Amino acid sequence: MVGGAAMYANKDIVDNAVNSKDHTTLVAAVKAAGLVETLKSAGPFTVFAPTNEAFGKLPEGTVETVLKPENKALLTKILTYHVVAGKMTSKEIAAAIKAGKGKAELTTVSGGKLWVWMEGDKLVLKDEKGGMATVTIANVHQKNGVIHVIDSVLMPN
Repeated sequence: MVGGAAMYANKDIVDNAVNSKDHTTLVAAVKAAGLVETLKSAGPFTVFAPTNEAFGKLPEGTVETVLKPENKALLTKILTYHVVAGKMTSKEIAAAIKAGKGKAELTTVSGGKLWVWMEGDKLVLKDEKGGMATVTIANVHQKNGVIHVIDSVLMPN
């Protein structure tokens, strides 16, 4: 369950996300960026999905600004920065962290880097600007990948 909606492993990332009341901003952003077809494709993808509350933490006016058509390239960069090619469950992320001696570096679809590690039993991510996010719901399996719900928006350089 994410955002009060059941997530079905036989549906793709977009078809599941549109049902989550916690991800309406993310879905609007994906549509504005023209990424619907990409995230409906075979993938697989690992998506770190910020909630509406996460978008609400951004400086006032940020979401409205990046949703404007003239900012589509920036919006696309921000959204694809939340996506890693391949399906990485928390178990696979943990293995990468172990192999990295406590920290793993992930390359995003946008070409940027994310760093992940554990703080207690929480998976934490750090973006290129030093921002942090925590996974609040892990391993939401999709037909074309996996979603990990996060509590902050990650920002590329």
